[in-house]
Amino acid sequence: MHFIKLLRPINLLIIVATMFALAAYFDAYFTRYEGESLMFSHTFILLVVSTVLIAGAGNIINDYFDVVADRINRPERLIIDKHIKRRWAIVSHWVINVIAFAIAVYLSIYFQSFWYVFIHLVSINILWFYSSYFKRTKVLGNVLIALLTALVPFLVGIFYQHQLTGNHPFIYPFEPLGDTHYLILYMALTLGFFAFFLNLAREIIKDIEDKEGDKELHAHTLPLTVSTKKTKIISTVILLIPAFFSCALYFILADIQIKFIDVIPLLISAFFVILSIIWLWKSSQKANYHTTHLLIKVAMISGLLTPFYWLIIA
Repeated sequence: MHFIKLLRPINLLIIVATMFALAAYFDAYFTRYEGESLMFSHTFILLVVSTVLIAGAGNIINDYFDVVADRINRPERLIIDKHIKRRWAIVSHWVINVIAFAIAVYLSIYFQSFWYVFIHLVSINILWFYSSYFKRTKVLGNVLIALLTALVPFLVGIFYQHQLTGNHPFIYPFEPLGDTHYLILYMALTLGFFAFFLNLAREIIKDIEDKEGDKELHAHTLPLTVSTKKTKIISTVILLIPAFFSCALYFILADIQIKFIDVIPLLISAFFVILSIIWLWKSSQKANYHTTHLLIKVAMISGLLTPFYWLIIA
C-alpha cells in the first residue's frame, strides 16, 4: 500500500484518462479515414503503460531526493525512510524505467520510428536530473516538469498523426488530412500548450508552499530568491496566458460557429483558474497554497478532458 502511494496513483490515473480521452476523440477522425479504431490497439495501450510507468518512476525518484525537505514540508506523507528503505526505492525506480524503456524500444521498432525511444529516454533523464538538481533551481526545474506534462497529449498526437499520414509529424507537419484543414497534432499541441502554462504556475505555487523545506536544502526557487509577493505576480501572469490565448483562439475560429455548449469544459477550466488566482492572493498559510495548486489541477483536468466531452456531445 505504501509503495502504491509512492507512485501517486491519482496523478497516474489523470494521465491515463487524458490519453484515452484524447484518443477517443482522435479515433473519430481515424475511423473516418482508415476504418478502424486505434484507442484499444496493443500499441496505444503500450504507449499509455510506458508513459504511466515513467511518470510513476519519476514520482519515486522525486520523493527519494526530497526526503529531507519532506520531513519539514509534508511529514505526514513521508514514505521513503519511514515505510520503504531508500535502496528499495531506487531499485524500484530503475526497474520500472527499464520496463518502460523496453516498451519504447518495441514501439520504435514496430513503427520504424526513433522518436518513441528518444522521447522516453529524454523524459527518464529529465525526471532524474529534475529531482536531483533542477528542482532546486530558479524557474528551470518548474519549466522542465511543465514541459513533461505538456508532452502527454503531444505523445497521443504523434501516435495518431503517424498512423494517419504514414509520415512522422516532425517531417510533414502541415500535410492535410482529407477534407479537414486541421491536423490531429495541432489539437495535441494546443492542449499541451494549456497544460504547460497551468502546470508551470502550479509548480511555482508549490514552491511557495514548500519554502521552509527548500531552505534546508539551500534551494534557489523563486520564493526564496525574489520574494513570495513577486512569485505570486509571476504565477498570476502565467495563469492568465492560457486565458488570453483562449480568447484569441475563439475569435480566430469564430467562422466555425462555435456554440456555448461546445466550450463548457473550457469555461469550467477558466472558472477554476480565476478561482485559483483569487485564492492565491488571499493565501498566507501553507494549507491555502495547497488548495490553490489543487484548484489549478482541477482546471488542467477539465481542459485536458475537453476532447472526450466533444465526443459525447457530437
